[in-house]
Amino acid sequence: MRGGILSTPPHPQTRNQPLTRGSFSTIPVPTEAEQAATAKPGRFAHAWRALRHRNFRLFFTGQSVSLIGTWMTRIATSWLVYRLTGSALLLGVVGFAGQIPTFLLAPFAGVWVDRLNRRNLLVWTQALAAVQSLALAALTIAKVVNIQEILALSVMQGLINAFDMPGRQAFLIQMVEDKQDLGNAIALNSSMVNMARLVGPAIAGLIIAAVGEGYCFAIDGVSYLAVIASLLMMHVTVAPMRRATASMLEQLREGWTYVANFVPIRTILTLFAVISLMGMPFIVLMPIFASQVLHGGPHTLGYLMGASGVGALVSALSLAVRKSVRGLVTMIQISAVVFGSGLILFGLSRNLTLSLLLMLVVGFGMMQGLAASNTVIQTLVPEDKRGRVMSYYTVAFVGMAPFGSLLAGALAHRFGAPHAVMMTGACCLAGAAWFATQRKALRAVMRPIYIEMGIIPSPDGPGFEDRAGSN
Repeated sequence: MRGGILSTPPHPQTRNQPLTRGSFSTIPVPTEAEQAATAKPGRFAHAWRALRHRNFRLFFTGQSVSLIGTWMTRIATSWLVYRLTGSALLLGVVGFAGQIPTFLLAPFAGVWVDRLNRRNLLVWTQALAAVQSLALAALTIAKVVNIQEILALSVMQGLINAFDMPGRQAFLIQMVEDKQDLGNAIALNSSMVNMARLVGPAIAGLIIAAVGEGYCFAIDGVSYLAVIASLLMMHVTVAPMRRATASMLEQLREGWTYVANFVPIRTILTLFAVISLMGMPFIVLMPIFASQVLHGGPHTLGYLMGASGVGALVSALSLAVRKSVRGLVTMIQISAVVFGSGLILFGLSRNLTLSLLLMLVVGFGMMQGLAASNTVIQTLVPEDKRGRVMSYYTVAFVGMAPFGSLLAGALAHRFGAPHAVMMTGACCLAGAAWFATQRKALRAVMRPIYIEMGIIPSPDGPGFEDRAGSN
């Protein structure tokens, strides 16, 4: 029945019979199960609507396991480097080594993502990432690891990420067939990332204190099997691949021209690159804050990262309950202000409790901007350019971070970690101020697109002025 008004056919005894007085007694009374099946969804049921897609459910389950291991490795790597060297600068150098390959190769990887089977690509990247983590685990547990080997394995992970991240972003639309659920899938994916960010560092702190960093790497290596299994279990409908008539360089140029000339994506990616360059590298300085500023150890580092993860999780869940992308451009600007302000105040704090509260604010602002930017871009980009556009998103997100890591390490070495974080937070506020000056131009371009997509009502439709709202 259209609209799902009736879930069962009429009772045989009542079919084609007139409804006279007293005939209502022959109509069957729905059972409790039938009433539950046809009941209205809960107030926040739409917050999980992307999980109705089987492929996304599989991905969500596999990634939930793997990402805990990923965050354990991030914390363990930072602590291992600082334990071996005691150098803030080398913390930045290792971050640079792990991310510079993404900056250099992601645009080329985006062309391949638009050409290849995305699921098969992700299976290979996950398998190679598992090998990298297990190799680092073996060296660390054997107590023979040195900074040169950490740098080499970090470069290997960066090469893998150059293909994995744009592939993962572009594959999302194939896991969620209904584009109306895409924003919800991105928000749920962010929630999953930040739940792992909350759990992973806490577990890592305990394991590092008990048996050392190597076992964190080993757990991460094994956890990749969950993602590989979920990918192989998916039933993906792949559109016939059209043989590319243009060369890779021509397709690369086409992607760059689109990103550079399309005002909304260009503006959002520019702000995102500033935030990634100046703000997000605060993570590499966390071991210094944990040990020198707050006078703690691995547990303190886990608490700080966990607090940031709680804030980011709250942010992602707030985006999941949204029913539309309307208003997200405003949220991008607000999130930059929240993020920058939180970093400045964190740099001023010398109290653990206050620092944890400020990490909640920092995590919230960081994830709000990250997920809102991703959602708007994925909504606007055409499918034939999705891989290339998301590769530039990857460059802005991960590719700028190596330079930020070097800068943060150098600033911390010269002025101290607290002053370094305060300076980078001020740069985030400056980026937010610039973005505010671009809002009018963004609205002029995006409003007709949103009207065409049905996201906001047409000016010719009823109630347009009351309902159109902002972008």
